Amino acid sequence: MSALAALVPIGVFAGFLVFVWHRLAVAPRWGRRWVPWVLAVVLIALLAAVLEGFDVWGGAWSPATMRPVAWTGQAFLATCLYLFLGFLVLGVLKTLVMLARWRHDRGRAGRLRLNRVGAPLVALLAVGVTGYGAYEASHPSVTEFEVSSPELPAQFDGARVALVTDIHAGAVRSADFTRGVVDLVNAQKPDLVVIAGDLEDGYAARYGPELAPLRDLEAPLGVYATTGNHEMFRDTANWVRAFEDLGIRVLKNENVALDKDGASITLAGVHDISGGGEFAPDPEAALAGVDPAGFTLYAAHQPRQARDVAGRGVDLQLSGHTHGGQMWPLRYLVPLQQPVIDGLHDVGDVPVLTSRGIGAWGPAIRVAAPPELPVVTLRRG
Repeated sequence: MSALAALVPIGVFAGFLVFVWHRLAVAPRWGRRWVPWVLAVVLIALLAAVLEGFDVWGGAWSPATMRPVAWTGQAFLATCLYLFLGFLVLGVLKTLVMLARWRHDRGRAGRLRLNRVGAPLVALLAVGVTGYGAYEASHPSVTEFEVSSPELPAQFDGARVALVTDIHAGAVRSADFTRGVVDLVNAQKPDLVVIAGDLEDGYAARYGPELAPLRDLEAPLGVYATTGNHEMFRDTANWVRAFEDLGIRVLKNENVALDKDGASITLAGVHDISGGGEFAPDPEAALAGVDPAGFTLYAAHQPRQARDVAGRGVDLQLSGHTHGGQMWPLRYLVPLQQPVIDGLHDVGDVPVLTSRGIGAWGPAIRVAAPPELPVVTLRRG
């Protein structure tokens, strides 16, 4: 994004902060001249912290030094979502008061009382929900699934596949978080680990070390990855190289045979739909030479990519991207882009397992969309 283009969302967000400042400091008429000034300073500082979460400034300092600032700024973004929703409800109530008392003082006195009670309450609730979301985001759990197919060789009956998506290590998530992910995955003793995109945010030179613990993932059939849309935002080639340096096999529109006791299944992987050039998705290449009568796992970051392989004999697509909405009520916007939100569902004739993701993008906050590590047990049947 160019500097000029970045000014648009920054300007919109700054305008929203002016609205928040007015709702909290001016509209209630607190009678204290220092209140608007103090709140203005706090909001300006939080705006600076928000920008650091997107690497707008602070590059001269190490990620560890800037992480508390980035974390605070991104968490404030989540708070702003709930401030917006709270003030929306408050605005409706004020309108009702105005209509009910129009013949008297046009509801001015009632609206002032509502401002003095409602504005602090909205702020407290927004901060409280954000705090709960921080707790929820830091406690990923294992979600067990079972998929049966008559095409699965008997030697693979009971094989366990761990699906890791959307770690989003970077300015907010550190190597410590990645280490926790690795420990959780290894504790499940998977036969195969598939990482379906969005491992990171930012540049590989700066944030590559945050993914270093992935080197310790253990699975007899291997650890494989595909790219996500965040790998396509910037520094794509360097990130792919960084993943491979960690011993992760990146499937770049290709497939591999996974062998066990003389039998084999196929794992295919395709680049994210947002990629271009050498990183453009090519489902045909990904499934080249694959026998539709055999058992095929297909790793693609976005669930909608299942539409590209309809009728190709894919037995299970492994995806992420949606985050399950990450923060309520954003869950209800996901169907505008994706055919499924989370869980195991059919997209056409392709069964798709969509993970809510184990990390979080932007704010390390999740509300009513807990992080998960899906583990699939394959069954012959």
